[in-house]
Amino acid sequence: MGEQPIFSTRAHVFQIDPNTKKNWVPTSKHAVTVSYFYDSTRNVYRIISLDGSKAIINSTITPNMTFTKTSQKFGQWADSRANTVYGLGFSSEHHLSKFAEKFQEFKEAARLAKEKSQEKMELTSTPSQESAGGDLQSPLTPESINGTDDERTPDVTQNSEPRPEPTQNALPFSHSSAISKHWEAELATLKGNNAKLTAALLESTANVKQWKQQLAAYQEEAERLHKRVTELECVSSQANAVHTHKTELNQTIQELEETLKEKEEEIERLKQEIDNARELQEQRDSLTQKLQEVEIRNKDLEGQLSDLEQRLEKSQNEQEAFRNNLKTLLEILDGKIFELTELRDNLAKLLERS
Repeated sequence: MGEQPIFSTRAHVFQIDPNTKKNWVPTSKHAVTVSYFYDSTRNVYRIISLDGSKAIINSTITPNMTFTKTSQKFGQWADSRANTVYGLGFSSEHHLSKFAEKFQEFKEAARLAKEKSQEKMELTSTPSQESAGGDLQSPLTPESINGTDDERTPDVTQNSEPRPEPTQNALPFSHSSAISKHWEAELATLKGNNAKLTAALLESTANVKQWKQQLAAYQEEAERLHKRVTELECVSSQANAVHTHKTELNQTIQELEETLKEKEEEIERLKQEIDNARELQEQRDSLTQKLQEVEIRNKDLEGQLSDLEQRLEKSQNEQEAFRNNLKTLLEILDGKIFELTELRDNLAKLLERS
C-alpha cells in the first residue's frame, strides 16, 4: 500500500537556532499542514510538513524520541538524525494534546516494529551462521547466491557417479552427501529470500510512484496556497513592516511563552502550598472535632461528678442521722441497764434479809 497519511493537523512550524541552540526560528510563514505518514513496506512512521514545494519537516519517528509540551499550545521534539529540534505552535490545547497522543502511539508502534524486525534478522542470520560452521571446505560464492546450475552440478555428479577411491584429502561419502543437502537447503532459502526482496522492490517502486503522485498533489495545493499568500502580500503595501512586526510578535510570543512557563511553575508551587494548607486545615478540623468531643465528655463527667457529690452528701447526712439515732439508743440502753442494775441490787438485798 506504500506510504499513506494517517493523521493530519495544522500548526506553525519552528526550528531551533543552530547557532544559539536557544531561540526558535519560524520555518513557515503561516500555519501549515503537519501529517503523520506510515510506510507499510518498511514499518516506518514519519512526520512530514510542506511549505509550498519545500519540505520543512521530514522526521522519522524512533523509539528514543520524546515529544514535550512546553506550554498549553506549544510542543517540541528532538531529531538526532536531522540534528535539530522541531517546535509546533497549535491553535488550541486540544490540537496539541491530540498530536502528542498520536506521537506516543506511533512511537510505541515504531518500537514494536523495530523489535519484530530485529527478531526476523536474527532468525534469518541463524541458518547462515550454521552453514558457515558446517563446511569449511565450501565457501559461499556469488554463484551459490544467484542459484546457478553450476553449483548443483558437482553435487549431482558426486551422488550419481561411482565413489572414487578414498585419498588422504577426500571427505567420506556420507559427510559429502549431508553437506550437499545442506547447501541445497541453503540455496532454496536464498532463492526464497531473493524472491521476497524482488517482490519488495517492485512494491517499493509502486509506492514511490504513488508517493510522487501524492507529492505532486501536495505541491499543486502548496503552489495554490503560495499564490494566494502572494496575492495577499501584494495587496498589502506594508509587507516589510508586516514581516518586521511578525518577527517582533514571534519574539514577544517567545517571551510570553517563557513568562507563561514561569507562571505555570509558580502556579504549581502555589498548588503545592494550597495542598499543604488544605492538609493543615484538615488536621486542624480533626483536632477541633476531637477537642469538642473531649469537651462534651468533660461536661458529662462533670455532671456525673456533681451527681456523685450530691449522693455523697445525702449519704453523709443519712449516716449522721443514723449516728444520732444510735447515740440516743445507746443513752436509753445505758439508762435501762442502770435501772436493771439497781433492780438486781435491790433483789439481792431482799434475798439477804429474808
